[in-house]
Amino acid sequence: MRDFVRLRRSLAEPIVLSGLPPGLEWLPLWRSRPADLHRLLVLAYGEGGGAVGSFDQWWWPLVDDTEFDPALVIIAANADQEPLGLVQCWSSSFVKDIVVHPDAQNRGLGSALLACAFSLLRQRGHMHADLKVERANSAAQRFYARHGMFEVES
Repeated sequence: MRDFVRLRRSLAEPIVLSGLPPGLEWLPLWRSRPADLHRLLVLAYGEGGGAVGSFDQWWWPLVDDTEFDPALVIIAANADQEPLGLVQCWSSSFVKDIVVHPDAQNRGLGSALLACAFSLLRQRGHMHADLKVERANSAAQRFYARHGMFEVES
């Protein structure tokens, strides 16, 4: 089993939204192709920081989970509707997955996705948002710290 750190961000204050990088747009889940989302997860997690099983191991348990809400699947896509970034939250205010295509990294997309997720969760009345990150993933921990997240007990 991997060693994880639980991080939290208060949602008490309004969230400042950053715009998407040029050439990207928000894509609602109902307009996406789940197989494309799975490919993005496999590609992004292939570089470290997480894992995802086969499509059937991922998709059906995801949409059947009692905490799944399609409105909490936030997708950024290019003009061809190819997803380049994804954040998926549970209705309990937990960030389950956040990934950015390797070709779209270091352009502010991860920050835009995370801010959008925080804003949606705050609009729903949540006081904080949590996530887990691998203890060895120091780059991700620095990213989350820049966005106001701090370690809490699991």
